[in-house]
Amino acid sequence: MGPGIAIVGAGQAAASCAQELRRRGIDGSITIFGDEGYLPYQRPPLSKAFLKEAQPPTRLLLQPPQFFEQQRIDVRTSSRVASIDAAGHHLSTVDGTSFAWSALVLATGTRARVVAMPGHDLTGVFTLRGLTDVERLRTGIAAAKRVVIMGGGFIGLEVAAVARGLGCDVTVIEAEDRLLKRVTSPVMSAFFERLHRGHGVAFGLGARAAEIVGNKGRAVAVRLQDGQEIAADVVLMALGAEPNTELASAAGLDVANGIVVDDAGQTSAKNVYACGDCARFKSRRFSTAIRLESVQNAIDQAKAVAASIAGAPQAYDPIPWFWSDQYDVKLQIAGLSTGYDEVTVDGDDASTSFAVEYRRQGRLIAVDSVNSGRAHMLARRRIEAETK
Repeated sequence: MGPGIAIVGAGQAAASCAQELRRRGIDGSITIFGDEGYLPYQRPPLSKAFLKEAQPPTRLLLQPPQFFEQQRIDVRTSSRVASIDAAGHHLSTVDGTSFAWSALVLATGTRARVVAMPGHDLTGVFTLRGLTDVERLRTGIAAAKRVVIMGGGFIGLEVAAVARGLGCDVTVIEAEDRLLKRVTSPVMSAFFERLHRGHGVAFGLGARAAEIVGNKGRAVAVRLQDGQEIAADVVLMALGAEPNTELASAAGLDVANGIVVDDAGQTSAKNVYACGDCARFKSRRFSTAIRLESVQNAIDQAKAVAASIAGAPQAYDPIPWFWSDQYDVKLQIAGLSTGYDEVTVDGDDASTSFAVEYRRQGRLIAVDSVNSGRAHMLARRRIEAETK
């Protein structure tokens, strides 16, 4: 039997791609290389329910071990890929193993962004990306009275909600002048600020951290650029994510805030594909190049890549959707609001159930729905119709 298919990365996109390859009748070997010690697992619960309450890691697995055995998918955990030879069709792992492939899928995902400010490596300073991160953070929060979160995006606000629920004093520092500025409108930013303030969260908006202050090797405060100090037992850097593109770049593939792929998931090298959080592609629907960090994209783009490998390429140009759970509020986002020129509110934004619609040149491009699953599902159909 000749070389099979190698998938680098062991998250949602990797698992979805492997499963779809089998569904499409690909019978050769499929090998997944993951640098964590776990089978592919869900990441969204890490900043929500899994952080709030300790559970066995097996609860997060996308599929049980026997699924991969039955499907003849070889998942190599704790197996970090060190280099890729795109022309020679082989890869090498850090332990020196060489592996030949006929097709390669890069599903390398992202990593938490870390700002190398003074004190970033102190005990009590955390990031949140994987299972090990959340287990460490949970232990830290359980022993903490004061939590400072750097970043007012989804991860930061979700962790703020959990920490407040556990009785911690919480302060969120956000460099922008409002929360969630990169992904939503002032209306929605104001709603979430009111929500969190109502639960006792303090905010420093338009504030930048200059240093994490330590004492005997532990974080004790965050010092802002204006000199103010905010006491902290735990500091979470929730500053967004960076795509893992180093392997692709070293292999000579096109990289630009993600691994550049066409609408079939093909990179700039033949028989090398990329999908999920690490991939950047041109959306004709939204007239821009995008890199999506979402479960929807990880699943659907992985399926598109599998279709390409199986010889049935299909153009991938989705209606993205995302969600966030904070306290008793579920935010669901359909579409991409980037570049909107009109915002309308459907319902009362002072309530806990309403929607915000975004248009560009009269076309509906995104809808944010608060506690309204029906509005979200309708929005996905409406955006599909208006962005064809």
